[in-house]
Amino acid sequence: MEAQRQRAREAGQFGTDYNAAIKVDTDTEFCGYTGTEGSSTVAAMFVEGNEVEALSAGDKAIVVLEETPFYAESGGQCGDAGVLKTSAGLFKVEDTQKLGNAIAHHGELVEGVLAKGDEVAATVDAERRAAISLNHSATHLLHAALRQVLGEHVTQKGSLVKPDNLRFDFSHLEAMSKAEIKQVERLVNAQIRTNHVIETNVMDIESAKAKGAMALFGEKYDDEVRVLSMGEFSTELCGGIHASNTGDIGLFKITSEGGIAAGIRRIEAVTGEAALDAIEATAAQYEAKLGDAASKAKSLEKEIAQLKDKLAAVESANIMGKVEEIGGTKVLVAALEGADSKNLRTMMDNAKNQMGSGIAFIANVADGKIGLIAGVTKDLTGKVKAGDLVKMVAEQVGGKGGGRPDMAQAGGTDVDALPEALQSIRGWLEERL
Repeated sequence: MEAQRQRAREAGQFGTDYNAAIKVDTDTEFCGYTGTEGSSTVAAMFVEGNEVEALSAGDKAIVVLEETPFYAESGGQCGDAGVLKTSAGLFKVEDTQKLGNAIAHHGELVEGVLAKGDEVAATVDAERRAAISLNHSATHLLHAALRQVLGEHVTQKGSLVKPDNLRFDFSHLEAMSKAEIKQVERLVNAQIRTNHVIETNVMDIESAKAKGAMALFGEKYDDEVRVLSMGEFSTELCGGIHASNTGDIGLFKITSEGGIAAGIRRIEAVTGEAALDAIEATAAQYEAKLGDAASKAKSLEKEIAQLKDKLAAVESANIMGKVEEIGGTKVLVAALEGADSKNLRTMMDNAKNQMGSGIAFIANVADGKIGLIAGVTKDLTGKVKAGDLVKMVAEQVGGKGGGRPDMAQAGGTDVDALPEALQSIRGWLEERL
């Protein structure tokens, strides 16, 4: 309830709640199709629903002019903003709305005074207007693209065109697929690159219908209407303000698609710089996700390595039962299958530590390849060199290798020859021990 009260207070700041009670005889002439500046006369002013003859600095009010370049919210296009300036005062226009046949400038007198009958210089915020017009033109391209991709059952059910984005509601019974969204985006951007001249022609309603112009949902049209065409791609009735060429839109990007009621979907999109910002933001999100994934993968790899070390230690303990003596020296010869060859060094260190003094040889077969490692405690390297031992076995299994006197590794490919090669170790050691 408090949130609703706050919204009501904010709306009331510019007399929105009083609109129904305000009666204005003025028929404001709109002169903003061809420009954003104009001169006019103050026809009426209202503060909190009451007509006043003059405003003082700080007054929030509605100002009605005899003619204006300010576009009043209509057809989904939001109202213009800007300033009304006289020699004695400055009125900041924050929104423009229709008030019967009058155009109402909602805002605040920020400097000086303003009186009924004053001549004013009316200046629309041209940059904001341009951004709105680009988004409005994009809704026409979007409408035509949706009908091409989804079918001619698609009709516009509402829209909202603002400086920073656009919203488009349309009839369709199911959510759009990613492929359909992508296809619509590509169609719209193709028409932007084609750079159609956006043509506006005023004609009678019957001629407009004959031309194939589509009418917007919920709009009432006079006998004479404005027909907006973008090449052969889009022809619609529209009283709004548009870009000069489709190329002015620059880029079109859909930011969301979802349902808002039974059989009605809503697309939100951005154009130009805002579209670039959206693409960059999406790329940044992907980069952040990739960074998180890489960090997680690195953490998991470290965890896996730790687990493998633990498994190697367990495997080392398991093979210690194969230790025998040759000439009074402890000797371990073990054959493994499917162990991680990267952990053979860890297993060898564990085996040597457990023996205290001795010679160990471990062979592992994984993925059709042989991994060999020989280890000799330092007190025995005068009699047996690990490099000589591993070389002797490797040559029998189609491989080669070498290393330090106390630790040496090798590889091989002849798995069938491995059992006999391992059996040759005893005789080779007996000659040296």
